[in-house]
Amino acid sequence: MGDSSAASAPSGSSGKLSNLPQLHRYVTGHDGAGKAIVRNHGDFEWKPYDEDRLAFSVAYTTSEFPADLNNDADVAAHERLVAIEGEGQLGLVNPRGTVLRCVDFAPGYACGMHRTQSLDYGIVLEGHIDMVLDSGEVHPLKRGDVAIQRATQHQWVNKSTTEWARMMFVLQDCKPLTVAGVELKEDLGTNSGLPPSGN
Repeated sequence: MGDSSAASAPSGSSGKLSNLPQLHRYVTGHDGAGKAIVRNHGDFEWKPYDEDRLAFSVAYTTSEFPADLNNDADVAAHERLVAIEGEGQLGLVNPRGTVLRCVDFAPGYACGMHRTQSLDYGIVLEGHIDMVLDSGEVHPLKRGDVAIQRATQHQWVNKSTTEWARMMFVLQDCKPLTVAGVELKEDLGTNSGLPPSGN
């Protein structure tokens, strides 16, 4: 398996599994005079999946588009959704909204082939990861590369035997997609452990 120290997964109160740096979230707002402030901040909270080989952290969500920032309506909606997510009810996509999710992939981990009904921006933050498509195409991605997933069947594979990989995703709900007369709906595959998105 290689250098076990490199693949070790320290776990703290945040639930982080990987040995990658902990991330911190800053949410801005306005004071009474309309000046910009940081209204709250804190470390990412991680949720493990698939026998601790995969970890998700939902940094922020919106539940309508365009988002309503008046009177912190978006913050209240996010906090409600995070409470639901804590109960295991949030799927990969938030219907009529967006999800900002960070994902850590353990060394040697391959998620199942899956599709979401969404337009996703996936940015590699750490390591290398292969994007595998159901056509058989395989595209190796490195730090800084961006995958724009347009409701396609895909799989993420971390081929390293020693290093975790990390991606940041922005998932946006989209209209139903029809290709060659077939409506392509969400397909979570066999090993996600996630509830359906409901869109």
